[in-house]
This record gives sequence, C-alpha cells and structure tokens, in this order.
Amino acid sequence: MRDLIRLWNRLVGGTYDVVNTNARFKQDHVDIKTETRASKRAACRRRAITFVVLGIASILSGVLMYVINPYDLIYKYKVKFSEGSEIFELWRTPPVELYLRVFLWNITNSEEFMSGTDQKLKVQEVGPYVYRELLSHDNITFNDNGTLTAIPSHPLVFVPELSEGRLENDSLILPNIALLSIAHVVSDESYFTRLGLNMLIRQTNQQPLVQMTAREFMFNYTNALMNLGNKFLPNWITFENLGLIDRMYDFDGDFETVYTGEDDIRKAGLIDMWRGSTKIPQWENPCGNVRGSSDGTRFPSYIQPDEKLFFYRKSMCRARHLVKVNDTVAAGFKSFVYNFENSNDWNEKDCFCYDKNNCFPRGLLDVHECYYGFPIALSSPHFHGNDPILKAHVEGVNPDPEKHSSYFVIEPHSGTPIELRASFQINMALKNIKTIAHVERFSDIVLPLLWAEFRMYGLPDYIQFKLFIYIQFLPVLTDVLMYSSVIGGILILACSIYRLTRVKKSENKRQSPWIHDAPHYIKNKLSNYRADKASANMMDARELETYYHSVIVPLTQEIGAMEESSNNRRASATA
Repeated sequence: MRDLIRLWNRLVGGTYDVVNTNARFKQDHVDIKTETRASKRAACRRRAITFVVLGIASILSGVLMYVINPYDLIYKYKVKFSEGSEIFELWRTPPVELYLRVFLWNITNSEEFMSGTDQKLKVQEVGPYVYRELLSHDNITFNDNGTLTAIPSHPLVFVPELSEGRLENDSLILPNIALLSIAHVVSDESYFTRLGLNMLIRQTNQQPLVQMTAREFMFNYTNALMNLGNKFLPNWITFENLGLIDRMYDFDGDFETVYTGEDDIRKAGLIDMWRGSTKIPQWENPCGNVRGSSDGTRFPSYIQPDEKLFFYRKSMCRARHLVKVNDTVAAGFKSFVYNFENSNDWNEKDCFCYDKNNCFPRGLLDVHECYYGFPIALSSPHFHGNDPILKAHVEGVNPDPEKHSSYFVIEPHSGTPIELRASFQINMALKNIKTIAHVERFSDIVLPLLWAEFRMYGLPDYIQFKLFIYIQFLPVLTDVLMYSSVIGGILILACSIYRLTRVKKSENKRQSPWIHDAPHYIKNKLSNYRADKASANMMDARELETYYHSVIVPLTQEIGAMEESSNNRRASATA
C-alpha cells in the first residue's frame, strides 16, 4: 500500500504546482483512511482476543464449580456444630413448637368393678391435656473428638387454649399407682413382709382406684404409702412425688454426648452417648444401643430412601428404628414419611423380654427398669395393632390408625423434621397380686393409665424460609451459575473466534482488491487532470496525451509486479 502511495507521489510530484498541491491533499487523505482502518482492525483484534480469554475463563469456572461443588462446601460449613454457628444455636434452643399431648384413662365403673358386679373395667379417654416442651441443651462442652456434651432440659408449660376445654383441675377416677406398684413388688416377698404390708394397707384404708385431679396424677401425686413402703423395701425409691409425667420427665443427672459433624457431617446432632455410655443399662447389647440415634431435633443429612433412622426418647426406654413408608411434600419441601419399624416388635425375645419363658403379649414392652421397678409397660395407644388379649380386661378402647399411629415427616437432604407425631401408651402390667389386700381384683391384668404423643405440627416461617434458601434456592442458583458459565463461555469463545476470522478475511480482502483497482483509480484521476489542464489551456492535447502514457504504463507494470509478489507471499503462508 505504501508502494502505491510512492507511485502516486511520482505521478503527481514536482512539475506542475497545481497538481502537486492536489496530490499532497490526496496523499494525506489516503494515509488517514489507511491508518484509521488499521487502527480499527487492531482494536477489533484486541477485543476479540480479550473475549477469547474471558470465554475460556468462564468455561473453566463452570467446570471448577462442577468439580468442587461450592454449594456442598457451604452447606457442610453451615451444618457443622461450632460455637456460635447458626445450626448449633438452633440445636441449643430449638425454636420449634414441640408439644406433649396427654390423654388420661378415667375409670367410669369403679364401684361396680370393685364389688364384682362388672368383670371388666370401663375406661373413658379424657384429654387432651397439652403442654409445650421448652427443649434446650445447657452446660455445653466441646470435646476434642468431634463431639460435645450437654445436659438436656425439657420443662413443660400447660397450654389451655390447645387443651380443648380440659383443665388440670379436672377430677377423675384413676388408679392408685403407689398401692398397685407396692403390691406388685411385695407379692413375691416373704409371708411376713406381705402381712406387714396388708396391715398397713388396711390401717390407711388404701384403695386401688381413687379420685384425684388430672394434675395430681400427672405431676403432683403424693401418697403416704410411698414413704411407709420404704420400710418394707429400703432404698426402693428416693422420691415422694409419684406424678406419672413428672417421673417420665425426670432428667436429673442425665447428660448426652452428640456429634458435631466435624468428622462426618451426616452425624451432626446425633447422639453418641447417653450418660457416658453408648447403651442404656436397662437392656443388654445390642438392644440398649443409642449411638447414632436422634432425639427428634434433627436426623442425619443426605438420607437415602432405603436408609433406616434411629429415634430415642428417655420416656420410651429404648431407641427404635424408623423405616420409610411414603414420599410427600410438606411445607413445600419434598420429604420422606417414616413410621416405627414393625410396632409389634416391642417384645422381641432376644432383646426386650426379661423372662424368656414368660414374655409379654405382642406389642407390650416391659419397661419396669426405666420406671423405678414399677410394673410399667408400654404399648401403642388404645392397644392399636397389639395383641387383642391386652384388651381382655377393659372396655372403652377404640384403636384408630389415623389418631394413634406415629409418623415422622423428614426433609432428607438436611435431616430436618418438618412434622412428627410419636405416640405411646403407659400401662401397668400386674401379675398375680391376690395375696395383697384391696387389690385382688387387679391380678394378671394390663391396666391402661394414659397415652401421650410428642407432636410437632410444623416449622416456624422464618425457619422454613432459611431451609428454602439452603435446600432449594442455593442448589438451583449453583446449577444455573455453573451451566451459564460453561454455555456462556462457549458462546463467547465461538463469537470471538468468528470475529477474529472476519478481521483476518477483511484484511486480506481490503489489501488485494485495492491494489487491483489502483490503476483504474489513477486512470480516472489522470483523465480528470488532463481535462482540467486542457480546459485551462495549460497544455495542448498532444502534450497531455504524451504525458499520460509516459506515466501510466510504468505505473501499471509496477502495480502488476506488486500484486504478483503479494500473491506469492499468501501462497507461501498457506503452504
């Protein structure tokens, strides 16, 4: 291109002042246009290269997100228990509303049964008496092995507005737990021990069925026989209050060790040990194992559909397996529904039968070791799904799976319980006590006392929102960013390569045709020049024609040589 400019200078240089002035202007104009085009192409090339780099970086960032999964890293960091962490504070003082709903069995034919007129006890379900459980974990100590130790606290607060008109001062006819328990324990003692107890019973006129308030039966039941009973069975009991719920919620001296998730994030919040042991002492290994169980505040993370879960509450006197029975959507979250595994396995001979030759009927669990030696046994509410023989001595129980079944609705990714109902019934499983005064009619029967359920109806709104962010929004956002980075990077890279190709073709296209067209351009300019000079009478026609041919012929030859040289260079570059 610069050679053509030199030819142009030769063409218009020196001889004629008018031509020289016009030539300098044209030369400057050509130089400016040439430099402008070169500058634009260079800028375009730089932008294209910049976008190539950005495209590659975008693709690499998307691949990196796929490999390291930043959402998983954030989630594991958030779930791990550490001082001040969000999930730890939620576990320390759960903001959920957990309720204990209690139904008492009121005896409606006490006189008829005691007189022998009626052969069966007639019972009436009275309730619910609803209490809110203010669960917290206190005196927390972080250990060096990826666990922490805490003291659980479960104070109860009566909620009258949820109790459907029932009040704690409701007067009912209920079993005399003190008398029946002492009679059960002493019935195998020596004759003289039984004689002394019978004299005491008659002297104090103790009756097996007594009138008391609902609160007394659950929390504040005192009986002179309890203190006098220590004369016959020293060190049997060390308390005076025999309220059934009060004893069930006796956590004095209890402490638990739970996993922080430092070694295995799935275990964060699960029980490692109870009172310093991986098993409760009432059962032999492995039946008493509680390691890996949940107290209901949270379950393992990343739950698989075929995975069994483990649930432990002290009042149930054992840890029980949960099995998945259904899928559902709760509070907008895809969740798994769990039930207790085979509710009729509570009397498994290898685990939960103290006397292998005289095990309890199906569905009845002997838990006297958990209740101070009292003849307490657990079953399903209304004996739902249990051996029909358990209803042989009572009328008024009406099992209903909709009302009396347990279930757990759990979000599987986080292990968060969305809704739960864990229900059980407390009974007295009395043996032959015919040798004890006033209680002969209660020999060899299962006497229902109350049934209760732990109930959580749902999560608070702000917890649901946080769970939505962590479980649903962030994973989608991560996927969108990852795929957008890869796809966007590919598009940017493709467009940048296409742009670079266009710039290269444009350079070649601009260079070759300009050389080709140069002779025609110069011929036109010379023709105009010749016409201008002729009209101005500066040169005659012959002089102009001679001058024209003397310039254009060598110019055409030189342009042809330049074009041939340019073609040779392109051919060499292609090869």
